[in-house]
Amino acid sequence: MKQFIILDRDGVINHDSDQFIKSADEFIVLPGSLEAIAQLCQAGYKVIVATNQSGIFRQLFSLNTLEAMHNKLQQLLQPLGGHIEQFYFCPHGPEDKCNCRKPLPGMILQIAKDYALSADELSSTYVVGDSLRDLDAGLTAGTRVALVKTGKGLVSLNKITEEHLTQYSHVPVYNDLADFTHHLLQASIRD
Repeated sequence: MKQFIILDRDGVINHDSDQFIKSADEFIVLPGSLEAIAQLCQAGYKVIVATNQSGIFRQLFSLNTLEAMHNKLQQLLQPLGGHIEQFYFCPHGPEDKCNCRKPLPGMILQIAKDYALSADELSSTYVVGDSLRDLDAGLTAGTRVALVKTGKGLVSLNKITEEHLTQYSHVPVYNDLADFTHHLLQASIRD
C-alpha cells in the first residue's frame, strides 16, 4: 500500500508571512522540519507539498521564483536523505473561483488521481496544515488531517476552541511537523 503525507508549505515547513514569501531568501525553514521530512521519506512515505500561492496571481513573485524556493528546499533536504516527491500549488486568487485553492479539495484530489491512490490509500493519507482551509481540503477529499501549532496554527486552534467548531474536534494537534512525525512513526512502530 502506498503511503503519502501531504504537507502545506508556509507555516508548516517554512516560516509564514502575511506579506507572502516572495523570494528564495525569504524562504526560511522552521526548526526540525527538514529532519521530519527526511524521517518520513526514510520510513517509506512519499511527501508531497500542496500549497496556495496567490502571490503569483498578485504578481508578487513569478513561477521561476516559486521554483527557486522549491529547489532551495530540495537542496536543504538532500544531505539529510529527504526530498519532496512533488509540489502542487494553486496560483490563483480567492476571487478566481478555481477548484484547486484550499479549502477546496482540488489539489488533493489531483494528487490522488496522479498517483492512482485507492480509496483506502487516500483515507490513510495525512494532510498536515496550520490553517482551517488545509483541514477542510483534506476532510473534503477524504484524508486524515492534522493541525500543527506553527504558522497560523495557534490562531486556527483558538478559532476551533472559541467558536466550538465541532467538525474539527477529532483533529489531532501537534506542536510542529517534527512532533507530528514523531507521533506518526511511533504509532506505526506499535502497529
